[in-house]
This record gives sequence, structure tokens and C-alpha cells, in this order.
Amino acid sequence: MIETDLILMSLVIFTPAAFGLLVLFFPSKWIEAVRWWALVGAAATLILSLCLLIDYHTLLGRQSDRGLRSMHHPSTQLDARIDESMRRDSNAVRKPQLSDDLVASVPWISRFDINYAIAVDGISMPLIVLTSLVLFFAVIASWGIEKNVKAYFALLLLLETGVLGTFFATDLFLLYVFYEVMLIPMYFLIGIWGGGRRKYAAMKFVLYTLVGSVFILVAIIGLYFTNVRDFVDTATVDDRAAERMKENPRLSKDSAEAREYHTFSIPILQRAGQAAMLRLNGQSDRLAERDSKVEGKVNILGRGVKAEDAANRMNQPFFTTTFQYVLFLLLFVGFAVKVPIVGLHSWLPDAHVEAPTPISMVLAGVLLKLGGYGIIRLAYPICPWAAEQLSLVVGCIGAFAIVYGAFVAMGQTDFKRLLAYSSVSHMGYVILGIAVWSTGAKSQYWAWGMNGAMFQMLAHGISSAGMFFVVGVIYDRAHHREINGFGGLMNSMPLYGGLSAILFFASMGLPGLCGFVGEVFVVLGTWNYHPGLAIPAILATVVTAGYLLWTWQRVYLGVNPATASYPDVTAREAVVLGSFCLLAIALGVLPQTLVLSWMEPSVTAQVEALARLKP
Repeated sequence: MIETDLILMSLVIFTPAAFGLLVLFFPSKWIEAVRWWALVGAAATLILSLCLLIDYHTLLGRQSDRGLRSMHHPSTQLDARIDESMRRDSNAVRKPQLSDDLVASVPWISRFDINYAIAVDGISMPLIVLTSLVLFFAVIASWGIEKNVKAYFALLLLLETGVLGTFFATDLFLLYVFYEVMLIPMYFLIGIWGGGRRKYAAMKFVLYTLVGSVFILVAIIGLYFTNVRDFVDTATVDDRAAERMKENPRLSKDSAEAREYHTFSIPILQRAGQAAMLRLNGQSDRLAERDSKVEGKVNILGRGVKAEDAANRMNQPFFTTTFQYVLFLLLFVGFAVKVPIVGLHSWLPDAHVEAPTPISMVLAGVLLKLGGYGIIRLAYPICPWAAEQLSLVVGCIGAFAIVYGAFVAMGQTDFKRLLAYSSVSHMGYVILGIAVWSTGAKSQYWAWGMNGAMFQMLAHGISSAGMFFVVGVIYDRAHHREINGFGGLMNSMPLYGGLSAILFFASMGLPGLCGFVGEVFVVLGTWNYHPGLAIPAILATVVTAGYLLWTWQRVYLGVNPATASYPDVTAREAVVLGSFCLLAIALGVLPQTLVLSWMEPSVTAQVEALARLKP
């Protein structure tokens, strides 16, 4: 039986690529048709994403305790849904897969247990919707592209598929493939359609990203060669052993070689990471089977696995302190390049300055979120022991990025470069919110920080994409980005100035707008973890407000004869700016209703799963 959720999720991923491929067959003279075709593809992807969101909301609602107004239930968590899917697929059970669990897996390269495995939860779903939204508006913003229009839109839509696939993937190999697919279109979009130093900026972007990718690839290889047989059901291991015996008749069913289990499955590797933390903390006795109801036990072992046998088999490198440190640093640094953290950020200002406006919107609104997502999805759950040990270091990195980005942004005179450093500062809140590891009764504060980090990614995706479009609108008229060369725009472009003001205020974190919610959650969580990290984050908001207000004053107020004849925004520009403003207001006024109600259960469940590992 075909899984309808597999079809829907695959359509979300590959619809942009399909439209991008077909647009290449349009005659070169059909420029306007190419634009509308790309817009239809982006719109179809957005609609499919919203349908998927409705399905996910329905999935949570079926199990929710409406009396508590909570959508949290263990059976709806990603790990539980994937575990049930694997159980149904084993020969011992062999039941049809569910079509409404939003989990799907199809064998791809069976020899290495590489699967086309996709799923959604409250961590990936918000970023999927954000990607579809930003790319939709980026296509509208691309209406002025005149050079190689077919190739431009084909690459832009292929880029969307790469990003969406990364958020959907629950197989590490598949995630890495989608992650690399995203790199190629971005290189050409900057290198061909960018500014005067576009080749330099594109090459710098690729080199930095490739270095991060190499780090991630090394980590993936190390993870694959870890035997994780104890974290899947014995029935699944039996099936794998039977397959190996067919390939090699000399093996016996109970031999260690036949029963080795190597996988790229992210949830299984996360269970192994949790077991590593228990072992390194001297708590191997807390290991238990998944269906165990014993209080104080951590039920991450496969069904039929004895805790004593599993503990005895944890003599692999993965379960050592050195391996955990190295693996965490590989994953953290690999994804931190994309955030980016200070020290790995120098590619970002150049890429933003040289990229065309729609690509800057995608870069700030979507691509930076891949870094935060990778840290939340992979680095922390797979290497929790090292993450906890280095939590203060990671927190310092986040706090420093907040302050550094704000002060450097204040000194910029190029509008785009200012926004690039502003992104470094705002994404620092994401790193800080992830870092504030707390256990026991204080784990709720970590949940605040983690939920704040997730919301901050959404808020920054909306406000930063809108802000870069603000720059693009005025660049089309002035043909420069020098802040000191503007002034008086409120006189000639009042609608543009009013809409821009909303996005400026959202970016500075004004209450009632999207930027406020995430930052407050992060600061509250950080204060209860370490006030010394919270204080710089709080003070940086003053600096942020200072440079953004100063910028707005220089660009929009006063009188400037050079800008007096600029026409106000067109209908197309007003639609894009107005939509970003409405989203910024909606997320600021109704964060619980629109996002937190269905995002928080997955984020908090991950925090609770990790926090219980340390007494």
C-alpha cells in the first residue's frame, strides 16, 4: 500500500526541482512565462507545505490532552513514530505502514542501509514552512532579473529542493546529499548574477561551506562504523542477520559479525549518543528496553535487548570521551559555518554584498537556519555528553557573537554589510539558547532557551529576508547601498518608509513583533543557566536598537534632493514588503497560536530526553 504521507512529503521536496527542470525547456523568448512558471512552482510548494502543516497539526491533535491545552504526547514524537515504523517493517510483525504518521522510509542503497527516509516534527516543520515562504517571496522579488532568466529560476528552485530535503531527511547520508545539493545552485546564483566581486564572494562561500561539509562527512563516516545493534529491536537485527547469512553462508545467526548493525538513521544514532552519556557518567545501570516502565530508567534499548549485554558491548570508540569530543566538534563546527559563528563568519558579508537581492533574502532567511538546525538535530542529541561538558563554551560563543555582530554592524556604511553583521548578532541568540544545558527541575529553563532558539530562527528568517528586500527596493532606484548617501526617503516614498519601519522594529526586538519573542525566551533561559551570559545578551539589545534607529534616521528622515524624485514602491514591491510586515506582526502578537503550540512539544521533548541523562 502506498503511503500518502510519503507522497505528500516527497511532493513538497521535489516540486520546486520539477518546475525548475521543466522551465529549461521554455523558449528563450518566453521571459515573462518563465517568471510566472517559477512563481507557480514556488506557490505550489508553499501550498503543499501548508497542507503538510495541517496534517502535522492533526497528528498532534489526535493524541493531545485538550484539558491541559497541550499537544505533547510521547507517541507523536519523531523517535516514537520512526520506532513504530521500523517495528511494523520487521518480519516478526510485518504490518502495513501507517499513512498518516508523517514518517516514511524507502530503501535506496540497501547494501549500506542508506534509505530515502523522511519525516517531520516540531523542529523541522517550522523551517520547512519558512523555506517555502521565503522562496515564494524571493521568486516575486526576482521579477527584475534579466540575465539568463531560465537558468536563474531553475537554480533557485533547485536550491529550494536542497534546503527542504535537508529539513526532511532522517537518514544522515540523505541529509548530507541534500545539504550538498544546496551548495551548487548558490555558488552559481552569486557567481553569475552577483555584483562586481561576485566571483570572489561565490568562491569564498563555497570554500567555507565545503570545509564545514568535510567536517560533517568525517563525523558521518565515524558514526556509520559504530555498531548500534543494541538500540534497535532484536527482530530487526534478526532480519539483518538473515540477509547477511544469504550473502555469506559461513556466518551463523548468532555470530557477532552477522548481528552487527550499522546505520545512517538519525534517531538510532541519537539513542546511541544518549547511551554513551549514561556510560560516561557511570550510569549504565539506567539503560532499559523501550517499553520499560521502571521509574528512573532510560528506555532507549531495542526490544529484546538486555541492559547487561548492551553495557558490555559498549567498548567501541564511540562510547569514549575522546570520540565524543571529536565527534561533537566535527558536527558543531561543520554546521556553525552556516550559522555562522564569529571566526567562521567572514564569508557572510561578502556573499550578502555581492549577491542579488532575492539571493540575499534566501541566504539570510533560510540558509543560515541550516546551521542552527544541524546543531539542534545532530550535534546535541548524538553527542550529548560532549555537548553538556562544553555547554559553557558554546554559550560564550553565542554571547560573543551577539555583542560582536552588533558593534561591528554599527560601524558599517554599506546597507547590506550592516544587515550581514546584524545577522551574525541575531543568530548568536540561537547558539546561546541551544547552549544553556540544565538538568532536573531547571531543565524547563533549557526548554525556554531551546524554544527561544527555534523561534528566533523563524523570526530572523522573516525580518532579515524582509530587510534585505528593503535594501533591494532602494538599490533599484539609487544604484548604491551607501547609508550616508540616502536620506529624505519618507518624503518621496512614504509607503516604503512606513513598511520598512515595521521591519526595522521587528529586527530590533520591539514587543509585539516577531523579534521580541525568541530573544526573551533565550535571555530568560540563559539567566537561570548563567547570568554572566545573559547580561551581554541583554545589553546588546540596546546596541542593536541604537544602530538600527540610527540607520533608519539616516536613510528615511531629513531632506535630500537626490532622493526627492524616487517613485514609491510598486504593487509587486508593496505585496512583498506588506507580507513580511504582516508575518512579523502576526508572529509577535500570536506566537503561541501560530507556532509554539505545535513546535514546543518536539523541542521540549528533546530537551527532556537529554536533561534526564545527567543526575
